[in-house]
Amino acid sequence: MKNKTTIKNTLPFVSSLKQTLKTLIIGALILTGIASPLQAQEIQYSKPSWYFGIAGGTNLNFYDGSTQQLNANFTPPVTFHKGFGTGVFLAPSIEFYKPNTRFGFILQAGLDSRKGDFDQQLTDCNCPADLSTDLSYFTVEPSLRFAPFKSNFYLYGGPRFAFNLNKAFSYQQGTNPDFPNQVAPADVTDDFSDVEKTIVSLQVGAGYDVSLSKTTSKTQWVLSPFVAFQPYFGQYPRSIETWNITTVRAGVVLKLGVGRKILEVEEEDVEELIIIAPEAKFTVISPLNVPGELRVTETFPLRNYIYFEKESTEISNRYVLLNKNQVKDFKEDQVEVFAPNTKLAGRSKRAMTVYYNILNILGDRMDKNPTSTITLVGSSENGSTAGRLMAESVQKYLVDVFAINASRIAIEGRNKPKIAALEAGVTKELALLQAGDRRVSIESNSSALLMEFHSGPAAPLRPVVLVGVQEAPINSYVTFKAATEEEAFASWKMEITDKDGRIQNFGPYTQEEISLPGKAILGTNPEGDYTMKMIGTTKNGDVITKESSAHIVLWTPSKIEEGMRFSILNEFDDESTIAMDDKYLTEIIAPKIANNAKVIIHGYTDSIGEEAYNLALSLRRANNVKTILQSAVSKLGRTGVRFETTGLGENLNAAPFGNKLPEGRSYNRTVIIDVIPQK
Repeated sequence: MKNKTTIKNTLPFVSSLKQTLKTLIIGALILTGIASPLQAQEIQYSKPSWYFGIAGGTNLNFYDGSTQQLNANFTPPVTFHKGFGTGVFLAPSIEFYKPNTRFGFILQAGLDSRKGDFDQQLTDCNCPADLSTDLSYFTVEPSLRFAPFKSNFYLYGGPRFAFNLNKAFSYQQGTNPDFPNQVAPADVTDDFSDVEKTIVSLQVGAGYDVSLSKTTSKTQWVLSPFVAFQPYFGQYPRSIETWNITTVRAGVVLKLGVGRKILEVEEEDVEELIIIAPEAKFTVISPLNVPGELRVTETFPLRNYIYFEKESTEISNRYVLLNKNQVKDFKEDQVEVFAPNTKLAGRSKRAMTVYYNILNILGDRMDKNPTSTITLVGSSENGSTAGRLMAESVQKYLVDVFAINASRIAIEGRNKPKIAALEAGVTKELALLQAGDRRVSIESNSSALLMEFHSGPAAPLRPVVLVGVQEAPINSYVTFKAATEEEAFASWKMEITDKDGRIQNFGPYTQEEISLPGKAILGTNPEGDYTMKMIGTTKNGDVITKESSAHIVLWTPSKIEEGMRFSILNEFDDESTIAMDDKYLTEIIAPKIANNAKVIIHGYTDSIGEEAYNLALSLRRANNVKTILQSAVSKLGRTGVRFETTGLGENLNAAPFGNKLPEGRSYNRTVIIDVIPQK
């Protein structure tokens, strides 16, 4: 009979684990030794993304619950409860995870033993009874791999699908030690009945990758010790009784992957540089930026919408709201005195300060034009009643603060604006589209309030003229382009080093082209020489580096140029200029374009929708404006006028306004026209 002790139970596990480790490590050393002479050259390889190998380990199986009716032919006189055993785990392994990322997956499928011995029991005759089993499965274990620190340490977890291979048991009953002459019953060896053919459970674990190869090896070997925990949830081997198994698994995975060659390119010293190496190119365009800044008179349009927060019918506090005593000091051409609470910066600061004063500009104009009337149309996804309450909030402000007679302000409530962005059946970016439609629209037929040649529900209010110094234009930025010959990089970044060795890092980026203002690189320096190093990672995990140099000049102001800026606003996903915009372009903007002037036309979109679609849409918007202006300028007899047209889509580096709020997105659906006279 068995005389089981803790020491004896532990020995099979230790022996099994040692043997597994020994076999896998020796195999790794042999294969590494074979591969090493083949990798004598100093070519560097990236870490692989795919790994193939074999996992081996020992299962520590802890039994709980109870079992007695072993099958229809045999039921021992006692019930067995707890137990313990060790079994082998051996499975091919497939892993995928990109270098320096957190997420990947693991798939292992193979032999999974749940064998063990139940604790010895005593029968009524004081005879010792032992039960053991060779229970085993074919297991399929897909897992999500997570490296929290983007390092060699990783966690994993997922389901376990186990298909029964062996359900044998062995029962032994001894004799009463007080009666040594007794004859023990014969051992019973058979199969358990009512064994589940398929078991679905789960596991969690942790591992650590130990590289066995140098970066000069194309074939890279990795040894990964691991430990996993498989709780008893779902691990009930039989459809009767309560026997369950909890397993702790410890072992190693020996795996290999194939790295990709890391390409290096020698430095070149040019200002506008296209470096073409095998499989990739990196372009740096650094404008000369002869010191100069354009003084601009901007005609800034007033979008006739006031946007509301979700579930609110009160005017948002990002709009500038005055009290009665401040009205006398309000002047349309000095709106910067009354700045909004919203943090604004850069190119949008002055323009959005104007827009957030839209209620005060409207109240001031209605006060100065006492015959003007408006209709406030509130729209809310919560229904026409909520929309009407929104409109009443705007009406109350104009009446209480600017003393506008309420009879001059009509009210209407709707669940959807007359010109809506959200269409039936749309599910993508639903919240952004709803935010754009949650608004009060200002409608009027009073020409004193509206933009020239405009009328109707979409008519913008008369624009505000801003005189000031333009921020650095997009065409003064340093532009970088990076791509392989076949497709864009999965991601790429830049290390920019000045002559003193100071390094600045930019990125990572996923788009092929990005533009940076010279000031972001130069800081307070007027100009400088820089080394540009691009580090790109392809979608296959290749790491490619390119290096070049460029001379960068900061864009600075000029006192002698006077320019004009105009904007044409578009509704969501709209690209064609309406007849009123055509008339505005032809009769207001075109006459201000002198001979030999340069007209820069930039089209933009908001951030809703696909990036490629938005880029094409913005270019169509810009070209539509160019076509109208070219025709008008020609009819006026202007000569030497040069047009420069660009579509910038939703480019976050170039967008005139932010995309976080609906008013910013509304103003980004625009075409900006810069008219620059001849120097």
